[in-house]
Amino acid sequence: MKRATEPSWMPAPEYGRGLRGLGLNLLVRDVPAALAFQTGVLGAVVVHGDVDFAALRGYGAEWMLHADHTYSDHPLKGSLGADMPRGIGAELRLYGRDPDVAEAQARALGFKVLAGAMDKPHGLRESYIIDQDGYLWVPGVPLEAI
Repeated sequence: MKRATEPSWMPAPEYGRGLRGLGLNLLVRDVPAALAFQTGVLGAVVVHGDVDFAALRGYGAEWMLHADHTYSDHPLKGSLGADMPRGIGAELRLYGRDPDVAEAQARALGFKVLAGAMDKPHGLRESYIIDQDGYLWVPGVPLEAI
């Protein structure tokens, strides 16, 4: 059930028809809290954000956040308990975000840094950061870019 009281940013069918390529949608406990990580650590740009939904852009990608309460009739609803981890085994890789900057911002904002920025044998510099809902984000840049 939606909780936003202001008019919709755009009709959902209109937004949905405009999506192309690979899509990413994260179910989060609290959209405003998630936006603090998305903007402060990942450097994402908020296209739209309210208590129910957010659309974000950055580094050539676009992704969405949906609050748990908007999934009342969704098949995943039973998997959204407060004590249940999310995204186990998935890495959300954000190519183009400086991992050193993301790590510093994550530490400053109190997020868990699973592994600090390091040069990897596959040619990227990466850090591993866990957001407020337990998703693992891996910002990275090519080694020659730094």
